[in-house]
Amino acid sequence: MTRTSRLTQLGRKVAIPASPEKARLETVANPHPGESYVVRLVCPEFTALCPITGQPDFAHLVIDYVPTKRIVESKSFKLYLASFRNRGAFHEDCTLAVAKKIRAAAKPKWIRIAGYWYPRGGIPIDVFWQSGPAPKDLWIPDPGVAPYRGRG
Repeated sequence: MTRTSRLTQLGRKVAIPASPEKARLETVANPHPGESYVVRLVCPEFTALCPITGQPDFAHLVIDYVPTKRIVESKSFKLYLASFRNRGAFHEDCTLAVAKKIRAAAKPKWIRIAGYWYPRGGIPIDVFWQSGPAPKDLWIPDPGVAPYRGRG
């Protein structure tokens, strides 16, 4: 069996899942399972819906994780994120749902997520979560997203 033989989405035309719950987040074997390193996934244009008004909400997500045996396959990750476009959920729920889906699928040694949500009603809401203390043997870069400052 090849490293990618269990994948059902890569290299195929696949529709965006109807919901995050129906989305399949796939993983592949870590090509360097004996090394300790950080993988960063960034989505600068994440979209979900306000569960009250149905209006779109936008966020810049930055996810860092330290893989063990598996890494996240990027096409399935993109489809998973796109599945939020029709889901009504609060910022906090969306942010933690993404991190927990990655944690369940890839079982990383450590994971953190920074969700920088653009203002609605004049209030930006930033959501941060991590699975525990950062590994001491690794350089964990700053998420690199400045807090919202308005137009000036």
